[in-house]
Amino acid sequence: MSTVLDQAGQTMRERILDDRFVASLYAQLPAGARIRTPGELDASLESVLSRHVAGTDVHVFAYGSLMWNPALEHAGIRPAKVHGWHRSFCLRSIIGRGSEQQPGLMLALDRGGACHGVLLRIEAHRVREELRVLWRREMFTEVYEARWVTACADATAAPAIAFAVNRSHPRYTKGLPVEEMARMISTGTGSLGSCREYFDATLDKLQALGIRDAGMERLRAALIRASTAAG
Repeated sequence: MSTVLDQAGQTMRERILDDRFVASLYAQLPAGARIRTPGELDASLESVLSRHVAGTDVHVFAYGSLMWNPALEHAGIRPAKVHGWHRSFCLRSIIGRGSEQQPGLMLALDRGGACHGVLLRIEAHRVREELRVLWRREMFTEVYEARWVTACADATAAPAIAFAVNRSHPRYTKGLPVEEMARMISTGTGSLGSCREYFDATLDKLQALGIRDAGMERLRAALIRASTAAG
């Protein structure tokens, strides 16, 4: 498991489980922003698990920061591909790696195409414990929808939990010019760091896995052009 530390020496897992940190993070949301209650988080998790065979391992499909800083206790990781979804910087970020003054862009799965990532395997006896950590990380706001997808790994198909964008959410961005996407990734920054750090870490992990993502490559080229023009 990754042990990426913040400036206070906390791992991502420790931050997720720190009520004070979570409260400070979501206090950055604009007034009136919708946040799921603890009861709603539990109900969402139970709804997803109702379609899982109790007493068996669970796989999580990771395509962004979950690949390089999962914050989950997992028993294995392997490359996988999901059809019908693609990796997309389609989520405007105003907390974490962005702010209302300097919004960034974050990744989600969006419909269409295919996505290469990795499968994280959670052992059966740890499923609820670890998924509660994951839900606390990804599902407090309503920008993501947790769903089951079919992931192909090692020539076999396996059901996996993945986080897709909620297209009805006001922070969903679709069809931005690549230059505007690059600008937001370059300038977005918040309490968790910058969007550019997030982009670079994701691209580095994909390259280490031998995965080429055309959308990420287009964005990298746009980021290079923007940096050259600024210099």
